[in-house]
Amino acid sequence: MSSTVGGVRVRVEQTPLPGIGVRHDLITSSGRTLGVVSHRNGRRDLVLYDVDDPDSCLASIPLTDDEAEALADVLGASLMLGQLAGLRQQAAGLLTEQIALPAGSPFVGRRLGDTRARTRTSASIVAVLRDREVIASPGPSFAFEANDVVVAVGTRDGLDGVTAILAGDIDD
Repeated sequence: MSSTVGGVRVRVEQTPLPGIGVRHDLITSSGRTLGVVSHRNGRRDLVLYDVDDPDSCLASIPLTDDEAEALADVLGASLMLGQLAGLRQQAAGLLTEQIALPAGSPFVGRRLGDTRARTRTSASIVAVLRDREVIASPGPSFAFEANDVVVAVGTRDGLDGVTAILAGDIDD
């Protein structure tokens, strides 16, 4: 199977392992093979194969459910932020910024729509990072929590405006 990520084809091979589960191997552009063995009992192993002998395993790291979820979140968040950075390079004057929502913000426990950030600043809140979770494209009914990290896109003035709104420096 192959998929397209950012316009680049990525090859992922799936191999059934009778009595064990299934193995998914990702062949990187540098020719390295990285795999995940998903066991029928739910266990997962992250596997790195030898460059010279792709059937020989150099390392196998067992992952708990929490570790697998954390790794997926880290990879997903970095991919999303990388894509946003790429967009920033394509659009002159358009910036991406991560803004921490302080515990004392008047928007803790309130909805994103209450900020009226896009209307007031022309900047858009495109994601929220909460703990290890990425909430992409939160809607107006999304409720903020203390220590959320807001990902916003806009001009420098617009991003400064969103920061001021979330900090409570501008009346809502």
